[in-house]
Amino acid sequence: MASPAREPAARYEATVASFVKENRLPGAAVGVVHRGELVWSAGVGFADVAARRPAAPQTLYRIASITKTFTATVIMQLRDEGKLSLDDAAVAYLPELRKATSAFAPIEALTIRRLLSHESGLQSEPPGTDFTAVVYESRPEHTLARAAEIAATVPPNTQWKYSNLAYQLLGEIVGRVIGRPYGKVVQSRLLRPLRLLGTSFEPLPARLAVRRATGYEPRFLSDELELAPDPEAAVFEAEGGLWSCVDDLARWLSFQLGDGTAGGKRLIAEETLAEMHQPRYIVDEAWTRAWAIGWYAVRRDDVIWRMHSGGYYGFISNACFDPKEKVGAIALLNGIGDATELAMKLGAIAREAVREAAPVIEPPPPLPEEWRSLVGLYIGKHRGFIRLEWRDGKLTFLDPEDPAWTPTLAPTEEADVFTVEPGFRESGEKVRFQRDKKGHVVSVLAAVATLQRLEPVSG
Repeated sequence: MASPAREPAARYEATVASFVKENRLPGAAVGVVHRGELVWSAGVGFADVAARRPAAPQTLYRIASITKTFTATVIMQLRDEGKLSLDDAAVAYLPELRKATSAFAPIEALTIRRLLSHESGLQSEPPGTDFTAVVYESRPEHTLARAAEIAATVPPNTQWKYSNLAYQLLGEIVGRVIGRPYGKVVQSRLLRPLRLLGTSFEPLPARLAVRRATGYEPRFLSDELELAPDPEAAVFEAEGGLWSCVDDLARWLSFQLGDGTAGGKRLIAEETLAEMHQPRYIVDEAWTRAWAIGWYAVRRDDVIWRMHSGGYYGFISNACFDPKEKVGAIALLNGIGDATELAMKLGAIAREAVREAAPVIEPPPPLPEEWRSLVGLYIGKHRGFIRLEWRDGKLTFLDPEDPAWTPTLAPTEEADVFTVEPGFRESGEKVRFQRDKKGHVVSVLAAVATLQRLEPVSG
């Protein structure tokens, strides 16, 4: 069935063309994703003005800090494999950090979890950084050799403090845990399995180098475009080193909207993807922005978009998605403009089209026979009547007095014992059904409260 997100093609085109013209940009490459498919993409303007080379969905742009979403994913893979814990201190893997300073807490407070979510308080950049002079130390071994110049500048968990240095250190942790260079790890664990064949770190192979867009400085006093500084003078890696294109980032967003598998192979647990997308803390007083793990969230018009942006000399990018409606959008610019705004506009158009489309009616999944005796009406001393239903393929509790309380149950290896799935106060706790000698369900211990089953009266 054709995606309804394909329908507003004219609106997408007009939105992008107007954005490029109004912001006086050289060009842009853009795309829209729905349910694992790139449903629309385009290039507007030029990838290189002097050569009159047009922008296209296959054109490569520096995606800068969107790279952090790849770094975070590899860290979470290693966590799931038991090779590290998010609450491990970074110094356990990078002993050089013993020389770093913090006036607020022991150096062990710089944990992997805090580095992932920019809540460690660590300084923003490696020692010696001067972006105006195009000076940036991207080699973690050189950064760690200057560890005495590294400091936590605010107490951990007190504010959002974005840190490229934090992700550079995370990349080095990845390399040391696996015993291979960070870039090779990302390639083998993510880029190749997802067939992101146009995504690469420096140096780009010749087949990709010819697809690069040229980065331009903002216009100043004239329509003439100046080239951005030589990017090779300050090359990032784990914190922002990837080149990519709309086609590949569409696959990356589709992976975020999927179940953690690619080509029949599981790359990461579906629950881990959801964990990465879940906001951890609010950034601003207006409660419109929050940080997750590797991603951040922006609330607009009652929609919470997960996203990451990127900025590098002559390049601005954004990739955003709505997990609820399974839509996403990508905006890659080779000039200076608000790529986040463009991506969110495209995403909003797609989301509107999806929501307005007629819903697909499919037969519900059958209730497993061994659970048929569990569903029914229960009553609790302090909760009143509670229903346990088979709904959308899940055993689900419903409370008429509290419509927001709809915990779902995941089976365990033990019969009649379940675990409350994420999203509720009872999450992770056990739900145990009790039977009488005849095998009839008589009650359930739902976390810490017992509910008695009410048997229907036969006529």
